[in-house]
Amino acid sequence: MFRLVVAALALVGANAFMGAPVAHRAAIKSSMSMSYAEEVGAQRPLGFWDPLSLVQNADQDRFDKLRFTEIKHGRISMLAVVGYLIGASDIRWGGYADVAKTIKFSDVPGGFESFSVLPSGYAFWLVALLGGIDFHMARDYSGEEEFPSEWTPEFPGDIRNEARHLPANAQSGVLQMWENLTPAEKLSKRAIELNNGRAAMMGILALMVHEKLGNLDLIMPLGAPGLGYPAAF
Repeated sequence: MFRLVVAALALVGANAFMGAPVAHRAAIKSSMSMSYAEEVGAQRPLGFWDPLSLVQNADQDRFDKLRFTEIKHGRISMLAVVGYLIGASDIRWGGYADVAKTIKFSDVPGGFESFSVLPSGYAFWLVALLGGIDFHMARDYSGEEEFPSEWTPEFPGDIRNEARHLPANAQSGVLQMWENLTPAEKLSKRAIELNNGRAAMMGILALMVHEKLGNLDLIMPLGAPGLGYPAAF
């Protein structure tokens, strides 16, 4: 049964790289009867798939909010998968994990077991740090008083904010990299990010569930020394 689940997840991950995006729709505001069947991300093998009818009779603002949330969760999940696999591979920083220098990073296991070794309150400060980054950086500042500019996002999830978080001599170069792409290339890049994020959301969920079930070796056949599964070579 677990092997079937693993195979299904593998197919989902593969789909993130193989789907062909459909043509982008023209921006229309507040149309309750709008069809989203041709939005970015509505691609093979499922096409437009909304089993919970979240966008049924939804206007454009509602759809954009849901799409922004989906993209943000996908980005977080992609980072989470990479971080989890690094921990599972037993790759660690040098030095200590606490101010008192009593716990080395090399002594901290990966996965959920790390919370049993790290100092109390570590999880709180980690959540506070990530929450601060999410609130202050991973957001759209256009149209706000603290962001006096005529720049507007090109699509839901566009949080470039004129690259103001970068040094002035790097801002134009970063923005130009995107402008150098053709409309078809931009559409493809957005579809790839969206579907990689979808695969990552399922991937990190599968990793956490299988860790708790104690059978990570089913989906990590090469081993995970950082989680107590010896390497296979």
